[in-house]
Amino acid sequence: MPKLKTKSGVKKRFKITATGKVKHGVAGKRHRLMSHNAKYIRQNRGTSVLSKADWDAVKSWAPYGLK
Repeated sequence: MPKLKTKSGVKKRFKITATGKVKHGVAGKRHRLMSHNAKYIRQNRGTSVLSKADWDAVKSWAPYGLK
């Protein structure tokens, strides 16, 4: 059986933690930040963990895990 390919977008956008959770960057932080208030920008700093319902889809796109 041939090897399964990893989606190239998943390699760039997600990381899997040691416990198996999926981390991702928060959306809405690239440009047009003047329309967002300071609380929005501050709370969406850094990364966050995907919900359990979305893990399965991301892990199917990366069959052998991510580094």
